[in-house]
Amino acid sequence: MEQIIHSFLDTDLYKFSMGQLAMRKYGDANVEWKFVCRNKDVHFTPEMVEEIKRQIALYCQLEFKKEELDYLSSIKWLDKGYISFLAVWHPMLEHFIINTEAECGLNIRTVGPWFLTIYYEIPVLSIVNEVYFHFQYSSRYAEIEESALSRARKKIADLGSGRYTVGNFSEFGTRRRLNYDIQLKIIRMFKEADLNHQLGASSFGGTSNVYIAMQENLKAIGTMAHEVFMVTGQGYPERNPAYSNKFVMDDWHDLYGIQLGIALTDCITTDCFLLDFDVKNATLFSGVRHDSGDPIEWGEKMIAHYKKLGINPLHKTLLFSDSLDFARADTIYRHFKDRTRVAFGIGTFLVNDTCVPPLNIVMKTVKANGVPVVKISDSIGKGIGENKAYEEYLQRAINWRLGRY
Repeated sequence: MEQIIHSFLDTDLYKFSMGQLAMRKYGDANVEWKFVCRNKDVHFTPEMVEEIKRQIALYCQLEFKKEELDYLSSIKWLDKGYISFLAVWHPMLEHFIINTEAECGLNIRTVGPWFLTIYYEIPVLSIVNEVYFHFQYSSRYAEIEESALSRARKKIADLGSGRYTVGNFSEFGTRRRLNYDIQLKIIRMFKEADLNHQLGASSFGGTSNVYIAMQENLKAIGTMAHEVFMVTGQGYPERNPAYSNKFVMDDWHDLYGIQLGIALTDCITTDCFLLDFDVKNATLFSGVRHDSGDPIEWGEKMIAHYKKLGINPLHKTLLFSDSLDFARADTIYRHFKDRTRVAFGIGTFLVNDTCVPPLNIVMKTVKANGVPVVKISDSIGKGIGENKAYEEYLQRAINWRLGRY
């Protein structure tokens, strides 16, 4: 296979927002990441694993180009010192453990300082996804690519005809794309359709992929992910992990002020998040992101919380990003559109919706500073962790804060 990753910008924007926070405030944090394949019927062959190793080795040989650093310098919340750090940063192969010792046939772990290893997640997942599809469906690959494009054309027609209306939506699919070329073609299709007013009452807002945003003059979108709560809230034993959300929001405001204003709610459950989402935080953050649990129930809970704080929900954004297609997004949009601002981040459905099943793969932090870390989301089965005892401890801490003894 040809080299898959050609640019360090071929990743999600929130890797740089969290990366700057990691460098500025948590340079002492050491983190272990684990690859997880949630598809029970998927197996990676030894040949796939060898190719994945080779592609990661190629990724480790890249460097930032001047035009890429110039683009990052144009982002107002990235400071000059951080850009200077990125100019000398590069992936280190010694941070990676890659072998076949896993139920799915592929074990990947990365171990090292958070401010260095934080950038590996998205490129690794992109590599794994593309290698798997190339090997597993080598004789049908052209057919699969065409099915992705034809389905994208159908999606545009569905929006244009009014079959679905989703308001503002963006592309969030880099980690699970079929390949870069298909991702780029589909983004260009939606961009052109939006410019030509072919999306009905919906609009294409941009992409989380920084490289494509730079190349296509699109808005790059993203703020934070679960790792920032897990590392900073659970990786320091002197901190009570049930206050993870408070630690993150305080750090975020200290570094970014009112910029990057979408907060993620579900790392240790949304109910626990709301205990720290007080008037100050709810005012300073422009909105919140849903990534697990029932979206309607979550949205109603957020609107009620804003009203309880005396904040008009019409001035805030509910961003939905959990396993979306246009049918689900349409239902959510119609339910909330007159009561708050609604936006969607859509991944697999846009860039890896083909005639064969997609992979459901993630890389999550499992240790920080030697301490097990756990995500306890609003959905059963979406939690990530390897230490049952720590998970039970975290759940007790959450229950204590919620008054559930």
